[in-house]
Amino acid sequence: MNALKRWMAPLFLIALSVSGQALAHAHLKEATPGDKASVSAPHEISLTFSEALELPFSGVDVVSTQGDSVTLEEARLQDGGKTLVTPIGDALKSGSYDVHWHVLSVDGHRTQGQYRFDVAP
Repeated sequence: MNALKRWMAPLFLIALSVSGQALAHAHLKEATPGDKASVSAPHEISLTFSEALELPFSGVDVVSTQGDSVTLEEARLQDGGKTLVTPIGDALKSGSYDVHWHVLSVDGHRTQGQYRFDVAP
């Protein structure tokens, strides 16, 4: 029984440190334009995450549902590195667009995702 008590505290501390690391991934909290939104032609894509990002290893691609890539300008970080803002080079025509994003948080975890929005005529 003494051996069990001796190991419980260190095991508990290890479990806490591992669970904290698992929660450290950068999760998308907010997107503008948002998922399934119908908007007038936006000038930028703004993605806010739960963690700060590494800009050189993070990015956004926007593609129309017809497969045409959208010209994007150089991305920048705002909000203490948690918001990735990517200006759109040319005005978007009406239709549906898929946003594909990938980010690396400052703690070294990679996440990615996608969503769709519509540009109203």
